[in-house]
Amino acid sequence: MFSNNLATLTLIAAIGSGIVAGVFFAFSTFVMPALARIEPVQGIAAMQSINITAINPLFMLALFGTAVVCFLLAILTGLKWGQPHSAYLPIGSLLYLIGSIGVTIAFNVPLNDALASVKPNSPEGATLWSKYLMNWTFWNHVRTISAAIATLLFTIAFCTVKTRIQA
Repeated sequence: MFSNNLATLTLIAAIGSGIVAGVFFAFSTFVMPALARIEPVQGIAAMQSINITAINPLFMLALFGTAVVCFLLAILTGLKWGQPHSAYLPIGSLLYLIGSIGVTIAFNVPLNDALASVKPNSPEGATLWSKYLMNWTFWNHVRTISAAIATLLFTIAFCTVKTRIQA
């Protein structure tokens, strides 16, 4: 029973962190570069709109629902330390919680809040925009890598748990 629940939670964590990694990857590889190519007024207005629409139930479920599952996995792994999956799950969980959620809260959200308060066509907006593009994208790269590595670790752990259940 424990192994089946652990396998289910591990699969959910792998899928959730993979979805989040994909969203972050899209921003790092083409959304932010595209916004950087247009005039600051347009880029600011577009990013302000993106930041508003990103706060929706589906994305919040993927982002924070995965965090809840990671927290549970970290606790459950502590109860079964010494199993073949026991290193992958807490490392993947901490990587997701710190590298994706922690970075989002500590860096990306404050940058978004600062951008939300600026008028797109103001001189302050243009100055903020150039710094925003560089800083937000850097921290998004950190989130992308963290979520992607967490996905890999959860996938390895899932394969290990499923193999043990079938044996």
